[in-house]
Amino acid sequence: MAFSSSSSLIALALLLSLSVCSVTSTSKFDELFQPYWAADHFSFDGDAVNMKLDNFSGAGFSSKSKYMFGKVNVQIKLVEGDSAGTVTAFYMSSDGPKHHEFDFEFLGNTTGEPYIVQTNVYVNGVGNREQRLNLWFDPTKDFHIYSILWNQRQVVFLVDETPIRVHSNLEHKGIPFPKDQAMGVYSSIWNADDWATQGGRVKTDWTHAPFVASYRSFEINGCECPVSTADSDNAKRCASSGGWWDQPILSELNVHQSHQLIWVRANHMIYDYCSDSGRFPSVPVECEHHRH
Repeated sequence: MAFSSSSSLIALALLLSLSVCSVTSTSKFDELFQPYWAADHFSFDGDAVNMKLDNFSGAGFSSKSKYMFGKVNVQIKLVEGDSAGTVTAFYMSSDGPKHHEFDFEFLGNTTGEPYIVQTNVYVNGVGNREQRLNLWFDPTKDFHIYSILWNQRQVVFLVDETPIRVHSNLEHKGIPFPKDQAMGVYSSIWNADDWATQGGRVKTDWTHAPFVASYRSFEINGCECPVSTADSDNAKRCASSGGWWDQPILSELNVHQSHQLIWVRANHMIYDYCSDSGRFPSVPVECEHHRH
């Protein structure tokens, strides 16, 4: 690619430096996370962590710290074979009834059918912003990188560094944006056969249990927030820290990323709440302004 000016070269250098900053050296599971549900449903295979669902219990883990802005990466290999009725979730969330939350939910399916990836965004306790897509690969055959980038301008969901969803800051339109609450990082596997597969028509076949999701290469690079510090103070500190996540180059997708997102939406999206007139007779206000 040719650049016609010194400013373009500077922008490229900044982009490269940010890409280095945004990918920290991977950490072992117990350096960043801890089981918070069904510790006996975890097993360890080298640097990989396996978490299982059986007809007794699911399982879950949480980060030891909370964060305000930054990027979270984890590699996941999803449940192989007949995973109908199961949900493997990877998400960020704050606490309380008016919490913020950014969700990846992987909805299992019968053997041979594609996994569905559902994303959702909660702001001040209100969700109902689901999007669903089929992936362009089989997520049960190998590990793939799932990431959430969060700054004061946007929330970006990425799969192998390809953006699949953007939630932009539209506060100038009077629409709340999640930037005032520290969030933990979580994952869980659980039975949701009342809704997860074909609207709940296909139930979990427990003869295929245990259902196992595997994780490795844990990375969190963000503004860490002490539990003893008020959210308002954490928000002020993290917003003014000059962190890599708030560099202008990350305030929106670049041209290549925008093209990737258009491709994902055109070829792999199967549901968008913005287009669901049955649920929303009036188009949700943020849908009128989002460019993606």
